[in-house]
Formats: sequence, structure tokens, C-alpha cells
Amino acid sequence: MEQTLSLIKPDAVERNLIGKIINVFEDNNLKIGHMKKIHVDRQFAEKFYEMHKERPFFNDLCNYISSGPLVAMVLEGDNAIQKNRELMGATNPSEAKEGTIRKMFAISIDKNSVHGSDSAESAKREIELFFS
Repeated sequence: MEQTLSLIKPDAVERNLIGKIINVFEDNNLKIGHMKKIHVDRQFAEKFYEMHKERPFFNDLCNYISSGPLVAMVLEGDNAIQKNRELMGATNPSEAKEGTIRKMFAISIDKNSVHGSDSAESAKREIELFFS
């Protein structure tokens, strides 16, 4: 059984969308192995997004993810990483397919409501960061 990290980001938590987003995962045979609601600080955000530190949007990413509470989950299931990414949809909600989380709930490319690990290596690193 594969595991992946999923985050319900501050914009979605603020808009009371936690249950609706979890329903999408559960309706698609992903199980929640671990879950917690937390408010990360700037230092944690910088560690989480360290692979983007040379990019111009790094500061905005860190400010946003630490701007309010988020829900961190370990999703489990067959092909959990790929399935989660398909359920999330494209990063830019205007390009996301109908029925995906970002098409339904994202505000913008920056406030796109969810995060999911993009590889097995990322999933391992991100799960350890949030659930160590």
C-alpha cells in the first residue's frame, strides 16, 4: 500500500472545506492513515519548500502556507501518489479538469486549496516532516 502526503491548505481550511475535500479522497478509495490540523511557522515552511528556495515565488509560498491552519494527512491506497495528483487537478485551477479538487475549490494558482506529494521520494520526506 502506497502512502502520500496531502495538505488541505489555509485557504480551504478558512472556507470550511475540510470535509468536502476529505470526501473526495474517501470516495476514491484513499484512506487516511494519519491526520492533524496545524499552523506551521515560517521556519517550517522554508524547510518544506526548500527545493524552491531559488525560485522567485519561494517567499510567497512560505508566507501563504504559514498564513493560517492547514490539515496534513497521510493518504494510503493503491497508487496513492498518482491518484491523489489526479484528484487534485492542475496547479492552475483554470486548467484543472472538471470534478477535480482544484477546479471545484481553488481560488487561484496561488491559493489552490491542496498539496500532494509528486513522487515517492517527496512523499517520504514530506510525511517525515509533518509526522515525525
